[in-house]
Amino acid sequence: MNRLNINIVLLGVVSFLTDVSSEMMMPILPMFIVALGGTAFVVGLIGGLGDSVSSILQVFSGYWSDKHGKRKPFVFLGYLTSAISKLFLPLSVVWQHVLILRPLERVGKGLRTAPRDALIADSAEAKIRGLAFGIHRAMDSGGAVLGSILALILFLFLGLDFRIILLVSAIIAFFALPIILPVKDLVKEPNKKLVLQISLKALPKKLRLLILIMTVFALGNFTYMFFVLRAYEFFSELYVGAMVFAIPILLYVFFNLAYTFFSIPCGILSDKLGRKKVLLTGYLLFCLVCLGFTLASSTPMFILLFLLYGLTYALVDGTQRAFISDLAPQELKGTALGTFHTAIGLATFPSGLIAGILWQCIGFNATFFYGFTLSLIAFILLKTLV
Repeated sequence: MNRLNINIVLLGVVSFLTDVSSEMMMPILPMFIVALGGTAFVVGLIGGLGDSVSSILQVFSGYWSDKHGKRKPFVFLGYLTSAISKLFLPLSVVWQHVLILRPLERVGKGLRTAPRDALIADSAEAKIRGLAFGIHRAMDSGGAVLGSILALILFLFLGLDFRIILLVSAIIAFFALPIILPVKDLVKEPNKKLVLQISLKALPKKLRLLILIMTVFALGNFTYMFFVLRAYEFFSELYVGAMVFAIPILLYVFFNLAYTFFSIPCGILSDKLGRKKVLLTGYLLFCLVCLGFTLASSTPMFILLFLLYGLTYALVDGTQRAFISDLAPQELKGTALGTFHTAIGLATFPSGLIAGILWQCIGFNATFFYGFTLSLIAFILLKTLV
């Protein structure tokens, strides 16, 4: 196995373990926030703010990795920051604590993601780049499956409360750090003349247009917490006790199973059929998922919708990154990926706020119809303009 493949595999294993940690936390986080006195608006605020902080930092970390010719230090520092931040979440006693700690945990993601994606792109030829990102997404989401299953087991069968599960999650995050050490930075000279350019004008025209369309989609692609919250509210009317919390966690497991199972096939499809076709399919499917959540009224329907939600992520997540990598100049690949993630982050914060306000003031149907509308607009723009 050559260095190229070792990098991809090692980074995939790191993401696997990190997501075991993160996804033990994520399905219970919206219910934990509600238990601490938070509302739907607070859920949207925390979800949107955390994702925005992460994404906004990525243009800087991407630029720094291009300028210094090194990706690995930023990757390691990012994973370390997240692991340390997770240790404090179990100590929260009011939702305001989560409002502070969740964005701090996402700072680590902001530091690592663009340099890591650039390192993956550097380590794969263009003709298999979709597969490389598909493999990484599959290992990432595979960890998510295991993490959400562990959360379900610890809560439902062992009877541990949310705080203990969050503590176990934080401990697991530290096991990923030693695996980063053998990762090799590809030989690259520092680019001391490179100037930070957050403006889209620094990128090729086609890439600028693509990022703008992806940003429109991100405006409607609100935090996963609302999907879990909808399931929690629905099943709280049917059950009492532990089942009210266990079923939403189980549905989140189904989401991650679908995401994991389809990530590599979707990456291969984007290599063979083209990024645009796969991305269009993902955008359209998200429209249907949002529409479905306005109509869901039975357990089988919720199961189907969470599976389709996972398929949507498999179609969109890795394909968007590969698409950006394809169109970015080699000397600006980290910066381009960082700009992409930052644009998404700038859209994520208002997306969460709008979704939360609509939910609280009108009802959950308004939130999901908002997601349907924005993703349909992104589909039309991608179809006609790119």
